[in-house]
Amino acid sequence: MSAVPAESRGRQADNVAGYLAAIAMAGGAIAVAYRPVLVGVFSIFVAFLAAALADRNRRLAAAGVAIAAAGWLTGMIVCIFTSRPLW
Repeated sequence: MSAVPAESRGRQADNVAGYLAAIAMAGGAIAVAYRPVLVGVFSIFVAFLAAALADRNRRLAAAGVAIAAAGWLTGMIVCIFTSRPLW
């Protein structure tokens, strides 16, 4: 028997998913300016983790995946055009 009710466990997972999605969005924005392979790939991984955990926050998790992927792609394009290192 668990000491934590089932309703609060779901809310805890949603809270964690929301924070992970926010971290992924910030990482996607950072990937545009700094090393998109390292930061961008990690951000996409965190965004997918948030999407797996999300129940109520599905739209936020989807936005995290989209922003992290767009930041990675934009960062790759910027690094190629400016001849900066990718990783």
